[in-house]
Amino acid sequence: MTTDDTIDCADCRACCCRLEAVCLTDTGVPARFLTEDAWGRTCMLRLDDGWCAALDRDTLRCRIYAQRPLVCRLFEMGGPDCIDARQDANPAPSG
Repeated sequence: MTTDDTIDCADCRACCCRLEAVCLTDTGVPARFLTEDAWGRTCMLRLDDGWCAALDRDTLRCRIYAQRPLVCRLFEMGGPDCIDARQDANPAPSG
């Protein structure tokens, strides 16, 4: 799998923090950031703005980075999923 080395989380608008994050393992995520979906899975809570409840809206950084779910740990900066999330958040103008 290749990554785009020009992508950096520091210049992102937290696109990945709008994706559903199912908690498959216990990483110590505080309960106030968790919810249960319609299928009974434990997921990261997303607020009305669509972003993860653990995202600091001022810095666009995770407030529980050391305790983030496995799916967030595996989300590779500059990887294919990252690139897709950025494109979905900022679609190219059609013309």
